[in-house]
Amino acid sequence: MYDLIRKAVFDDEAAIQISKMDKDVTSVVDAISELSLDEAMKLGMQFKRFPLGCDLTEVVAGTCASDLEIMDLLGNCRLSDMIGAPIHICAYAFSDIGEKFGMTGLEVMQKVHEIVDVPLDLDHFGENGAMRLPKNISGCGGECYNKGPAFTECPRERIHERLIDKEMEQKDDKEEWIKLSSSVAVNVTSEQTGDGHAAPLREAEDIAQLAKKYGRGLESIMFVGDGYDEVITGFEKSIEIGADVIVVEGGPFNRCENTTESFAKTIAAARILSPGKVVATNGAYEHEVRAGLRSGLNMVITGFPKNHHGYMCGYEPGTARRGKFGLPRIIQIINEEFPNRGLPVQKHDLLSLATAVKIAGPDYVYPRKIGSYHVGDAHWATLVNSRMYQNIELKHTLEDIVNLAEGNTIALHGGRFISWVIANELDRHVDEIIISDVDEWVLKNTVDNLQDALNATVISEKDDRVAAKDADFSIASSTMIPVKENVLKKVPNALTIV
Repeated sequence: MYDLIRKAVFDDEAAIQISKMDKDVTSVVDAISELSLDEAMKLGMQFKRFPLGCDLTEVVAGTCASDLEIMDLLGNCRLSDMIGAPIHICAYAFSDIGEKFGMTGLEVMQKVHEIVDVPLDLDHFGENGAMRLPKNISGCGGECYNKGPAFTECPRERIHERLIDKEMEQKDDKEEWIKLSSSVAVNVTSEQTGDGHAAPLREAEDIAQLAKKYGRGLESIMFVGDGYDEVITGFEKSIEIGADVIVVEGGPFNRCENTTESFAKTIAAARILSPGKVVATNGAYEHEVRAGLRSGLNMVITGFPKNHHGYMCGYEPGTARRGKFGLPRIIQIINEEFPNRGLPVQKHDLLSLATAVKIAGPDYVYPRKIGSYHVGDAHWATLVNSRMYQNIELKHTLEDIVNLAEGNTIALHGGRFISWVIANELDRHVDEIIISDVDEWVLKNTVDNLQDALNATVISEKDDRVAAKDADFSIASSTMIPVKENVLKKVPNALTIV
């Protein structure tokens, strides 16, 4: 594995070979631990490329804190929705706010669900439903992040305190919270020697089963810890419980001598090992966030003032404390690392992606595969459970698109995931499918993958005009408006799907 991973740093074929094979966690972590920092970062970015992984870079916003007014919470959620940032739900805070305003936590969750379209990501949720925490935890000033590494537990020597009586009062609402969510986060750090930091694994397993029951995405939170044994344990437990997304926590829970290198290598390993090809962080100092972004990280959980995620990402020791507004800082860091990319993902990007998911349909997307690869990634499955997805009205259904296509040779202008689905449906009706895409890497891998999966002959053509000339019928197979418009300039008679 070491030789193959070292080769994959620069070689596409080796990366593709790794992406298709069964992977042993220890072998992957071992191999990456032997790479230099620069090699590990290049490897992580290699596996963020389509179709091996997920090339999105986004922020997820924690909008709540126990001492917020409900009006401020709802306003935060509306703002997050306007910019297209999925909302990270801290269940204990929703319940604390509800208690103050004569509501249950679930009723607060329902209010948020009614006013936003973006996906809702549920966290701090256990075997009794919404966790309830004493004020010294829910109002914590962030001493561990402010003081700096390295800790195994809270520097104030707290254990993972819970107000079980309060939890039990609203336990009957447990499954309803899950139904309103797009994804659910659980924590496996108790298995990584972090038993003073998180609930026991049995609670993660319980919620994981419930998430799977309702078809919700599952995120597993692990920490860097010692950078080796604890990383291996984190990945193994995450995979065992069926996680789709791997969430890596650094900060004071990165106890390595070189925290930058260890965080980057953990992210690179996660890029290879994450079942749903999505890798996030919920806690990382600024130097870790930057190294993580260069290593393939594609989701940073941040927050509004008073929310604990507001200070847990993007600040350094001595500056990380409760009250920070982390969201604009993280947006700036992302743009400094990836200038002129229009990042992070914004609402119009999410709408394009959600439209592609709706055309494909929930039964076609991750975890389903066409050929050797999933159709999309964990983002696709998560979007199915958002109001954004539910409210989209399609110009054409997948069945419409297939029925409108005429002839025996069809050109699909655009080689991303939605073209895979259309090609798979056309396969019963045509002999030839031409794939056209300006990105030669995308084009090659799409054609190779589809040719292995379909009976029709799949032809590669990077020029849209040539593809249209050689085909009986053309389809602009992208839900991104600028891409569609660009195709129409060259192929004005192409069928558009948006």
